Amino acid sequence: MKATIWHNPKCGTSRNTLAILQDRDGVEVEVIEYLKNPPTADKLAQLYRDAGITPNEGLRLRGTDAQERGLPDADADEVLAAMAADPILIERPLVETDKGVRLCRPKERVEEIL
Repeated sequence: MKATIWHNPKCGTSRNTLAILQDRDGVEVEVIEYLKNPPTADKLAQLYRDAGITPNEGLRLRGTDAQERGLPDADADEVLAAMAADPILIERPLVETDKGVRLCRPKERVEEIL
């Protein structure tokens, strides 16, 4: 099985989720450091749709200026555009497998798609 993780190596939850993936037999892990290689707004829309959450639910508030920018109350297209332009606004980690997508907070949520 292939698993893609949108990863921030400075984030403990992201590192722990990556460790779960790497420790699982039969999982080929692709790591995308999304701060260096941000997903497009279209890719983010697909990830959130497949995860069953809204872009606003995938918005990182802690350590960002999302509140000051009014993003929690913005429409989905505005949130996605802001995330694509400023990927620090993306809550992490997102993991995609052929079984679905999860925002892995807590890290154990990754088990649902393995």
